[in-house]
Amino acid sequence: MELNSFEADNSVSCRLASPIPAVCRTEDCCLGIDEAGRGPVLGPMVYGICFCPVSKKKELKDLKVADSKTLSEPERENLFQKLDEAKSSVGWAVQILSPNTISTSMLQRTKYNLNALSHDTAIGLIQYALDSGVQLKEVFVDTVGPAEKYERKLSQLFPGIEVSVRPKADSLFPIVSAASICAKVARDRIVKGWNFAEDLGEVDTDYGSGYPNDPKTKAWLLNCLDPVFGYPQFVRFSWSTAQTLMDSKAVTVHWDDDDEECGEKAAQRQNNRSMLSYFSASAGGNDQNPTHQTHRFFSERRLRSLDTL
Repeated sequence: MELNSFEADNSVSCRLASPIPAVCRTEDCCLGIDEAGRGPVLGPMVYGICFCPVSKKKELKDLKVADSKTLSEPERENLFQKLDEAKSSVGWAVQILSPNTISTSMLQRTKYNLNALSHDTAIGLIQYALDSGVQLKEVFVDTVGPAEKYERKLSQLFPGIEVSVRPKADSLFPIVSAASICAKVARDRIVKGWNFAEDLGEVDTDYGSGYPNDPKTKAWLLNCLDPVFGYPQFVRFSWSTAQTLMDSKAVTVHWDDDDEECGEKAAQRQNNRSMLSYFSASAGGNDQNPTHQTHRFFSERRLRSLDTL
């Protein structure tokens, strides 16, 4: 499955994967895990895995895979193409965590921080490989949190598999470098081809790297903030960068208490992915129906403060 197939819908989290090489179902395999986009305030976080038979480790090393952060975009694209073409012995998968998934997870009442989300995503990808018949013998992971604790956790969950969790694993193990490339290429393509779910008219797509300290990203966040509706779903609204701007630049919104609302209305707001989708849905439509009637904000962009409501 090609990474480009995700570009049609950026509002949800999903998994994309290559076919499983037949040899990976019969020979002992190694698997690497790494992520891209943990720190940005814009766009998704992507976890990647790459796996191959232990006997093919040298061939993977001969491809000269390296930590994706040390490579240029053309180099990453070229190496991903080579990995994808080695489908007789190399497989990969990426798990895309949308900005809304990240933010709603972090802000839910039961604490679910980014480390826990990262651990669960990595665990899910290992389980996916096992469920697909990959004969995993070795797993190499770039650490999230204390390495020894993470390694012990994975070893207990997957007995019989040799687990190695190391800081900077993407520069130590070629199989993790390959996973890093898959994750980074996926994220870059998604961010570059982002389809805004909201009808925002002409949107400036020069938003820089997406990291909070990038001047272009800072300028984009400031310009894109609506004082009532906040940010589109491209923004991780749980990040302090976004919250600080909303606290200082947006108007205060007062909601009725949930116990004073009818159950359907309260449930609708509880399940909304963002404030933008709440107001869109309240106009009589939903994100799955592109022909629904939209709030005037989305078509006219006239609403600028509570005074105009």
